[in-house]
Amino acid sequence: MFKKIPFLRAFKHDQWVKPFLKRYRWTLCLAIAVGIITFICGAGLMFSAGFLISKSATRPENILLVYVPIVLTRAFGIGRPAFRYAERLVSHNWVLKMTSQLRKKLYDVLEHDAVFFNSKYQLGDILGLLSDDIFHIQNLYLRTLFPMFVAWGLYAVIVIAFGVISPLMGLWMLIVFGLIIIAIPVWSILVNGARQEREKESKDRLYVDLTDNVMGVTDWILAGRNQEYLDEYVNDQQVDRHTAREMHHFEHLRDFLLQMLYLLMIVSVIMWGAGKFGGHFGGSANWIAAFVLALFPIVDAFIQLPTAAQETNVYTNSLVRLNQLSKRAENQQADQALITSPLRLVAQDVHYTYPNTDREVLAGINLLIQPGEKLAILGRSGSGKSTLASLLRGDLKPTEGTVTLNGVATDEFGDQIADYIGVINQNPYLFSTTIANNIRLGDEEASDDQIWSVLDRVGLAEMVKSLPHGLDTMVDEAGLRFSGGERHRLALARILLKNTPIVLLDEPTVGLDPITEQAIIKTFMQQLQGKTLLWITHHLQGVEQMDQVVFLEDGHLVMQGTPSELWATNQRYRELKKADQGIISDQPNS
Repeated sequence: MFKKIPFLRAFKHDQWVKPFLKRYRWTLCLAIAVGIITFICGAGLMFSAGFLISKSATRPENILLVYVPIVLTRAFGIGRPAFRYAERLVSHNWVLKMTSQLRKKLYDVLEHDAVFFNSKYQLGDILGLLSDDIFHIQNLYLRTLFPMFVAWGLYAVIVIAFGVISPLMGLWMLIVFGLIIIAIPVWSILVNGARQEREKESKDRLYVDLTDNVMGVTDWILAGRNQEYLDEYVNDQQVDRHTAREMHHFEHLRDFLLQMLYLLMIVSVIMWGAGKFGGHFGGSANWIAAFVLALFPIVDAFIQLPTAAQETNVYTNSLVRLNQLSKRAENQQADQALITSPLRLVAQDVHYTYPNTDREVLAGINLLIQPGEKLAILGRSGSGKSTLASLLRGDLKPTEGTVTLNGVATDEFGDQIADYIGVINQNPYLFSTTIANNIRLGDEEASDDQIWSVLDRVGLAEMVKSLPHGLDTMVDEAGLRFSGGERHRLALARILLKNTPIVLLDEPTVGLDPITEQAIIKTFMQQLQGKTLLWITHHLQGVEQMDQVVFLEDGHLVMQGTPSELWATNQRYRELKKADQGIISDQPNS
């Protein structure tokens, strides 16, 4: 039966919860002990108070007959809030220590393997992981593990205590409390678990749908499909409400059965107490009040267990997903190889299809990029240029085929790929800090002299010197104080400071005027001389300076060769080159 519980299967190989339980086990043991003592004090207080009240009502002949209950009531009355406060301090200290380490571990994993994470998950999945999964694991500690440990400890104390006084009653308590803390929680997991799983999956889908719909709401409106958008939202809500109703019906039935078990336990304890002690230490009414009142604080320790156990179904996906991230990071770290220049980049029979789609973006791409070679990757928008660039850099993993750098798959490098391949995209981002700090993204240990050197190489040294605070001049948000050409030159300065052997230019001149574009291309070619250069572009301005040109169309390489070879042998290339230069073609049907 227990093998059918998904959480236990996931927990068996867990690397996120168990390590912290082990690391902070003594704090956990202390918290459990204090928690058990808190409930014992609560039960002792109600037991003593119940006996004292009922005994006093019979007008005892001597005050000494109620002196012990008075002292115990006072002691348990002071002990209960004192131990409750200590339990909160210890348990929260335990939980906060673990969850802080848990969050640190998550961010370390994401930072270590950000490339894989960005390619594996959509934005909605990322929101789901960061907002839900960590919250679920935190609740696993707070609302499930700790209450269950305390309840099991209290269960053992109750069974042993009753067993010492009366073995038969101890066996009965073993059965009744066992139904409450084991049978019903397992029943909740198995029966209501599928519904909670559907609810969790629905929420994850809503994160993705919310992202798509918010970003694409204008397209919905322009397409005249407003009502379809609303209907889809209403349908999702109806599915959620139906699942919620099923869960509530089950919970009502479960709570009714729990109440019946509590009633059975109370009746059995009343009968046992009256028969066991009624003729020896006073009237049976005294013991009835004492035992009945003592049960209510104990019930508080068990009443939330079915709900807490049921929630493990929600935690399971979070636990599995977080452990998959850990395995990915560990495997990547173990598999990474040290490579040295010269660097050779090879794409062999590369196919790529984006997750959850059927359209193949790239189909059978083969490229051999030698050290120091300059490659231009041309094609219309949507032809697969940027996808190919992401595969070459390791941001994506091929669906089929391999992309390797000196024999090592590029997707295995993780963030270390930045040591080998630098990128300048069409919209370089400048952070709202100083010019120096923005350039030091390439090398945080760079000196001011090194920064001035790369600024001089990209033609910005005089401009920066003319600013009131020089390198310490604050860059406006997103670098808006600089022109497009200046932002691209600053991005180039970062690359030069990083000094990566391979540089990828992802349409860096889009949106620039022709004069600025020509100047930027000239600067790139001069300053990146000797490096391997991958230039993603949609037109042919400056392409004659490249060693090799490939043209992508619908995911296939339809042209490949040197600029001179293609000009001499490929009619279509000549027509594209003429069109790019604004020359009217004499081959309109080509």
